[in-house]
Amino acid sequence: MSRRLVGVGMGPGDPELVTVKGVRVLREAHQVVVPVMDSGETGRAEATVLHHTGAEKVVRVVFALNEREDRARREAAWDAAGERVVALLREAGEDGIVAFATIGDPNVYSTFTYLAQTVRRVMPGTVVETVPGITAMQDLAARSGTVLAEGVEPLTLVPVTAGSAVLRQALEGPGTVVAYKFGRIAAEVAAALRETGRTDGAVWGSALGLPEESIRPAAELDGTPQPYLSTLICPARRDSRGGKL
Repeated sequence: MSRRLVGVGMGPGDPELVTVKGVRVLREAHQVVVPVMDSGETGRAEATVLHHTGAEKVVRVVFALNEREDRARREAAWDAAGERVVALLREAGEDGIVAFATIGDPNVYSTFTYLAQTVRRVMPGTVVETVPGITAMQDLAARSGTVLAEGVEPLTLVPVTAGSAVLRQALEGPGTVVAYKFGRIAAEVAAALRETGRTDGAVWGSALGLPEESIRPAAELDGTPQPYLSTLICPARRDSRGGKL
């Protein structure tokens, strides 16, 4: 048997949106690592884990989640997190399982990617697996009644941390555009929607599945900064049923 590191998608916040397999892995794991910021508050992934398994399994690891400017600090945090997980894998034994809980899906803009790279380097032979999770765009689409894609329409996912120019380029295309993490530059996002004529039908949401959930038409974006983890869906233009087949 080989030690296993399993990234488990926790979905966007609603604890009911975790797969049966995801819950099973959480309960089978010797330890469940949850990424936290150095400020120490309970994050969405941790809250969802605690809904499904006991607190005695949870190991909180600081991960510099939003650090983009100080590369040295970010790299040091990744290394420290990797070393901590390697230690947990050693404690778990040859057939041990350590799970890493991440919001959304572990293969979509997830901190798990960097952790897995570090663990593979420090402890070669570790089996790395993932359990998919429901993404924020899927949850927002369901809660707002917005169709993500039809027929031959492309679907483009843009992290707005890359800048509003990348979003604007996507909006000039023919398909549905989803933007993640746009809250801090909401004014630029609103301007890009207006200037590309893509405001109608667009919707944004934050804190999906949580008590403070907010889902509104994108036309209501007035430039006021929004929560960092805001999600925008701008559906493709459609003029008839099945017109994109």
